[in-house]
Order: sequence, then C-alpha cells, then structure tokens
Amino acid sequence: MKIHKVPIMSKEEYDELINTQYICRIGFTGEYPYIAPFIYVFDGNFLYFLSTKYGTKIRRLKNNPHVAVEIEKFNSDLSSYSFVTLQGKIKEVKNSNKKLSVQKRFLDLIYSESLSKNILAALGHSPDDDYESLLHDEKSYVWKLVDVENIVGIKNL
Repeated sequence: MKIHKVPIMSKEEYDELINTQYICRIGFTGEYPYIAPFIYVFDGNFLYFLSTKYGTKIRRLKNNPHVAVEIEKFNSDLSSYSFVTLQGKIKEVKNSNKKLSVQKRFLDLIYSESLSKNILAALGHSPDDDYESLLHDEKSYVWKLVDVENIVGIKNL
C-alpha cells in the first residue's frame, strides 16, 4: 500500500496563513500537555499574544517557556485545510513602548474583525470595559514567540 504524504507548505504559504488568521492554540509543557486558545498578531517576524495575568498557562510558562503554537484554516467539510506549527519559547514583552505598540495592534485586530467585547475577558479585562482599556490598564501580559526552532506547515492542496 502506497502512503500518500500531505504536502508541506513553503515559507511564503505559512506566512500567508499566519497573516490571515488571528486565533491559535498554544501547547504548554508540564506533567501532562496543556493546550489553550489565544488570539495573536503577527508583525511579519514575530507572533505576539495577550493573556490574563493568572491561570494554568502562567504557571506553566514560569516553569518552562517552551511551547508549540498551532494555527489552522479549514473548510467545515475539511475539503480544504492547512495548518502550521511553530516550536519556540514565549517571552514576556516588558519594554513599555513595544508593549503599547503590540496592544495597539490587538486593538486594531479587534476592530477590523468586529470581535465581541467578550474577548476582553480572555485578556484579563471585563467585557464592560472599553476596548481601549487594553492600552492603558495593566491587566494583560504581552508575550512574544522567540527562539523558534521548528516550523512545519501542512496543506491538503
């Protein structure tokens, strides 16, 4: 029996996938794997994430910053699908100018995709807060994916 191998994506193809999506899953290490959904922004070089300042993901990151990030796109009937997995480390962005720049990108994403105010709860804010609270309230961590060691992109077409 001949095995059919799924095609590998080129860098241009997986960069395009990363650019057109904004939801990912991040796998964290520990005594068992832990996977959580995140929204992200991509500046062409790095992926950035916002998160609450509490929870399992924070405890896991403090113990081990190595993660796997998965981004996908697919039709509901799976007639077309593609995904990319990046393995690297998550590092907190502490520079106030860079944090503000990334937070503004998230605000632009929220507006351009018409995301519900309920997304604010996933970022440490109340859904009753203004979207702009992302820029001036210190309720979220800003993270950056660094030291990427492996990128695999797979597609069906």
